[in-house]
Amino acid sequence: MERPDFFELHNGEKVKLPFSNTEYNNRVLNIRSVMDKNNIDMIILTSMHNIAYYTGFIYCSFGRPYGCVITQDKITTISANIDASQPWRRSHCENIIYTDWKRDNFLKAIVSIIGRNDPPKNIGIENDHITLDMREKIGSIFSFSVFHDISKDLMKLRMIKSQEEIEIIKNGAKIADIGGYEIVKKIKEGASEIEIAIAGRDRMEREIVKTYPDAEYMDTWVWFQSGINTDGAHNPKTNRKLVSGDILSLNTFPMISGYYTALERTLFLNSVDDKSLKAWEANVKVHKRGLELIKPGVKCSDICIELNELFAELGYLEYRTFGYGHSFGVLSHFYGRESGLELREDIDTVLAENMVVSMEPMIMIPDGKPGAGGYREHDIMIIGKNNAENITKFPFGPEYNIIKG
Repeated sequence: MERPDFFELHNGEKVKLPFSNTEYNNRVLNIRSVMDKNNIDMIILTSMHNIAYYTGFIYCSFGRPYGCVITQDKITTISANIDASQPWRRSHCENIIYTDWKRDNFLKAIVSIIGRNDPPKNIGIENDHITLDMREKIGSIFSFSVFHDISKDLMKLRMIKSQEEIEIIKNGAKIADIGGYEIVKKIKEGASEIEIAIAGRDRMEREIVKTYPDAEYMDTWVWFQSGINTDGAHNPKTNRKLVSGDILSLNTFPMISGYYTALERTLFLNSVDDKSLKAWEANVKVHKRGLELIKPGVKCSDICIELNELFAELGYLEYRTFGYGHSFGVLSHFYGRESGLELREDIDTVLAENMVVSMEPMIMIPDGKPGAGGYREHDIMIIGKNNAENITKFPFGPEYNIIKG
């Protein structure tokens, strides 16, 4: 029996995607304008976030390559046979499936899209994602082509959100708040981080199902940290049991069709000592000032400069751990990043309408020092024409978040 290297399979019907056909068509028009400007004949996308952004399909690699080929008249996802026709159903375009029977059938599928007679002169690739191995293999089959990095151009396109994207981000923020309230209900002395986190995650997933009944559901998560575990913003939950007087860090992350939102809050269980209260109030003061500074026309680095000065005045600058905020969109803890829109000292991007950024100052006081622990607040801001809208509604600070339990 002759088994194919690649094939097409339209099994079932196309399903409802997170965005309209108009939205996806506009995104493809924008990427083709980048191709025109840079004299690029073909783009080969390999990252989860860009493939999802332009097609609606979020792949699960498990060590296999996935891709999307874009020319001036075609856009096609390339997926592994293990996924059958799900990538076609979830793609706003055509799909080719490659098989495992021979090594590098993925490359043969790429060639099949454009043919061998007219190889592209200039090819765009994502230098910030493609592996050295894959870059060499693609170079071997397009040996007369010139390769160009298009990752930064695509990042700039993703930084400006459409109205459909803003709607999904707003709904995500609401669901993050709902998860936060569910977590607070479960906080009590003796409860474990993992059980509290499970309750918040389950509540958010059920809310996502209610809001988006036609979606796929994956990747929503919670980090709930206590005591020493609050020292890192991305520390996973453990089975540690809560003790009265603990500093707590509540972090909810609903994922809707690849779109990330977040709620992060500092809390204390039953009581807070004077040194911890002073540190908490300092971080809250910086957070409030940061929310005021986020507006159109302001440079990211200038926000950092002012907040650094405020932290220094309060005596806590040495305990600051990372940047003051970042962009939102198609990203998760394991894919995507819009590094050009982060509130850091080395980012000079000017905030503009329809950008979405967080304000999230954090300080960490090492164990053994008065007030030890990690303090962090996090709100999401949508930049408008003349101001910015805070779409996070969960309260912050000592007035609200000393939890009796």
